Amino acid sequence: MTNIIQSTAFMHVPDLEAALALMVDRLGFRIDFRMDGYAYVSRDGAGLRMLETGPGNPFQPGTRRFAYYFDCRDVDALHAELKPRLHGLPAQDVHGPADKSYGQRELLILAPDGNLIVFGQAMGGGA
Repeated sequence: MTNIIQSTAFMHVPDLEAALALMVDRLGFRIDFRMDGYAYVSRDGAGLRMLETGPGNPFQPGTRRFAYYFDCRDVDALHAELKPRLHGLPAQDVHGPADKSYGQRELLILAPDGNLIVFGQAMGGGA
Protein backbone atom coordinates (compact mmCIF):
# COMPACT_ATOMS: atom_id res chain seq x y z
CA MET A 1 0.00 0.00 0.00
CA THR A 2 1.29 3.45 -0.82
CA ASN A 3 1.36 5.86 2.08
CA ILE A 4 1.69 9.31 0.52
CA ILE A 5 -1.61 10.24 -1.13
CA GLN A 6 -0.84 13.63 -2.65
CA SER A 7 1.11 16.83 -2.26
CA THR A 8 -0.97 19.84 -1.28
CA ALA A 9 0.27 23.36 -1.96
CA PHE A 10 0.06 26.11 0.67
CA MET A 11 -1.04 29.57 -0.41
CA HIS A 12 0.06 32.26 2.04
CA VAL A 13 -2.37 35.17 1.78
CA PRO A 14 -2.67 38.53 3.54
CA ASP A 15 -6.51 38.38 3.53
CA LEU A 16 -8.13 34.95 3.75
CA GLU A 17 -11.64 36.24 3.02
CA ALA A 18 -10.54 37.89 -0.24
CA ALA A 19 -8.59 34.79 -1.27
CA LEU A 20 -11.57 32.54 -0.54
CA ALA A 21 -13.83 34.82 -2.57
CA LEU A 22 -11.55 34.35 -5.58
CA MET A 23 -11.11 30.59 -5.15
CA VAL A 24 -14.75 29.77 -4.38
CA ASP A 25 -16.85 32.41 -6.10
CA ARG A 26 -14.76 32.84 -9.23
CA LEU A 27 -12.75 29.65 -9.66
CA GLY A 28 -15.30 27.10 -8.46
CA PHE A 29 -13.42 25.56 -5.52
CA ARG A 30 -15.35 24.39 -2.45
CA ILE A 31 -14.39 24.90 1.18
CA ASP A 32 -13.75 21.48 2.75
CA PHE A 33 -12.41 22.73 6.09
CA ARG A 34 -12.31 26.15 7.68
CA MET A 35 -11.04 27.69 10.89
CA ASP A 36 -9.77 31.12 11.88
CA GLY A 37 -6.91 32.06 9.55
CA TYR A 38 -6.93 28.76 7.62
CA ALA A 39 -8.97 27.01 4.94
CA TYR A 40 -8.66 23.88 2.83
CA VAL A 41 -10.34 24.17 -0.56
CA SER A 42 -10.62 21.63 -3.35
CA ARG A 43 -11.87 21.13 -6.86
CA ASP A 44 -11.73 18.11 -9.16
CA GLY A 45 -9.53 16.11 -6.79
CA ALA A 46 -6.95 18.88 -6.26
CA GLY A 47 -6.59 20.59 -2.89
CA LEU A 48 -5.09 23.85 -1.70
CA ARG A 49 -4.33 24.87 1.87
CA MET A 50 -4.75 28.61 2.44
CA LEU A 51 -3.07 30.27 5.42
CA GLU A 52 -3.52 33.89 6.37
CA THR A 53 -0.09 35.32 7.13
CA GLY A 54 0.92 38.20 9.31
CA PRO A 55 1.26 39.12 12.98
CA GLY A 56 -0.58 36.94 15.43
CA ASN A 57 -0.79 33.87 13.21
CA PRO A 58 -0.20 30.91 15.57
CA PHE A 59 0.72 28.58 12.69
CA GLN A 60 3.64 30.66 11.45
CA PRO A 61 6.23 30.87 14.22
CA GLY A 62 9.27 32.94 13.32
CA THR A 63 10.19 32.69 9.67
CA ARG A 64 9.27 29.03 9.23
CA ARG A 65 6.33 28.73 6.89
CA PHE A 66 4.20 25.82 5.81
CA ALA A 67 5.12 25.37 2.15
CA TYR A 68 5.40 21.66 1.34
CA TYR A 69 2.57 19.44 2.55
CA PHE A 70 2.23 15.73 1.81
CA ASP A 71 -1.05 14.06 2.74
CA CYS A 72 -0.48 10.54 4.11
CA ARG A 73 -2.59 7.56 5.07
CA ASP A 74 -0.46 6.76 8.16
CA VAL A 75 1.97 9.42 9.36
CA ASP A 76 3.18 7.23 12.23
CA ALA A 77 4.21 4.44 9.84
CA LEU A 78 6.02 6.99 7.69
CA HIS A 79 7.79 8.36 10.76
CA ALA A 80 8.89 4.84 11.76
CA GLU A 81 10.33 4.37 8.26
CA LEU A 82 12.14 7.73 8.24
CA LYS A 83 13.27 7.81 11.89
CA PRO A 84 16.72 6.22 11.33
CA ARG A 85 17.48 8.80 8.62
CA LEU A 86 16.13 11.73 10.66
CA HIS A 87 18.31 10.83 13.65
CA GLY A 88 21.27 12.95 12.48
CA LEU A 89 19.25 16.16 12.04
CA PRO A 90 19.24 18.84 14.76
CA ALA A 91 16.47 18.08 17.27
CA GLN A 92 14.78 21.45 16.65
CA ASP A 93 14.48 20.63 12.92
CA VAL A 94 12.11 17.67 13.46
CA HIS A 95 8.76 17.81 15.25
CA GLY A 96 6.20 15.07 15.69
CA PRO A 97 4.29 13.17 14.80
CA ALA A 98 1.89 15.24 16.85
CA ASP A 99 -1.85 15.89 16.89
CA LYS A 100 -2.70 19.47 15.94
CA SER A 101 -5.71 21.55 16.96
CA TYR A 102 -6.74 21.91 13.31
CA GLY A 103 -7.47 18.20 12.90
CA GLN A 104 -4.22 16.87 11.46
CA ARG A 105 -1.55 14.53 12.84
CA GLU A 106 1.74 15.87 11.47
CA LEU A 107 5.44 15.24 11.15
CA LEU A 108 7.29 18.51 10.45
CA ILE A 109 10.84 18.76 9.14
CA LEU A 110 12.73 21.98 8.51
CA ALA A 111 13.69 22.25 4.82
CA PRO A 112 16.95 23.82 3.64
CA ASP A 113 15.04 26.94 2.47
CA GLY A 114 13.73 27.57 6.01
CA ASN A 115 10.18 26.46 5.22
CA LEU A 116 8.57 23.32 6.60
CA ILE A 117 8.14 19.96 4.90
CA VAL A 118 5.04 18.46 6.48
CA PHE A 119 3.66 14.94 6.30
CA GLY A 120 0.10 14.99 7.62
CA GLN A 121 -2.83 12.70 8.17
CA ALA A 122 -6.41 13.87 8.68
CA MET A 123 -7.85 13.07 12.11
CA GLY A 124 -11.58 12.72 11.72
CA GLY A 125 -13.00 15.58 9.63
CA GLY A 126 -9.92 17.84 9.33
CA ALA A 127 -8.11 18.54 6.08
